[in-house]
This record gives sequence, structure tokens and C-alpha cells, in this order.
Amino acid sequence: MKVEYKMFGILFIFAMVVGLIYGTFTHWQEPVGATALLLTSGLCLMIAFFLWVTGRKIDLRPDDNPDALISDVEGDFGFFSPHSWWPLFLGLSGAIVFLGLAVGWWMVIIGLPLLALSAIGWVFEYFRGDEAI
Repeated sequence: MKVEYKMFGILFIFAMVVGLIYGTFTHWQEPVGATALLLTSGLCLMIAFFLWVTGRKIDLRPDDNPDALISDVEGDFGFFSPHSWWPLFLGLSGAIVFLGLAVGWWMVIIGLPLLALSAIGWVFEYFRGDEAI
């Protein structure tokens, strides 16, 4: 967890500095950008603190060891379909829905069933019969 909390700590410092610079250059007259950046720094600080506390409670992972091998990581990462067409259909139907938000609601009405069908098809691609994977 060392890498993660250090990364969010650096992001905290970056967002804080940029928020203060932004506020200074705008003379604090435009509050939305400075507020967003300062809140982002606060969220990064909370995540870094959580990862730091959690990292102290658990043992070191192979990711924390610079001399570790890839084979040291245990467990299966899951099954990823090598020849699935469903992500393409999901992306196209999602594009139709989001284009419909800009063009017209009739396109959203056409795209939503296609989006639902594509999502269901991708999720249940290998669920067939009693002996499904």
C-alpha cells in the first residue's frame, strides 16, 4: 500500500498548490475552480490517510517489494473473453444514447434498449445451460 498512499499524498499536495495558485490569480473572485481544487485535495488526503492506516495493519504485498517477481502475486485475475463482440456493441449503443442527449430524446429512446441488450449480452455471454462457467 506504500505506492498508493504516496501517490495520493502527492496528488493532495498538487491539488492544494494548484488550488491556492488558482485562487490567487483569480483574486478569489471565481470561487468554483478554487473550491473544486481544494475539495479535490481534501479527498486525496482522505484516501491517502485511509490507505496509510490500512497499509499499517496488513502485511507487505509483493507490489511493495521492488525485487518481487510477477509470479509472486497470488490468485487468479479472472477470465477475460478473447473474442467477444459485446464491448463493441456496448460502446456503440452507449454512443447512441449520449449522442441522443445532445441531439434529441428520440435517439435516447432508441439507444436505451440497445444499451440494455448489449450490457446483458456481455454479462451473460458465457452463461448457457446448467454447466455454465
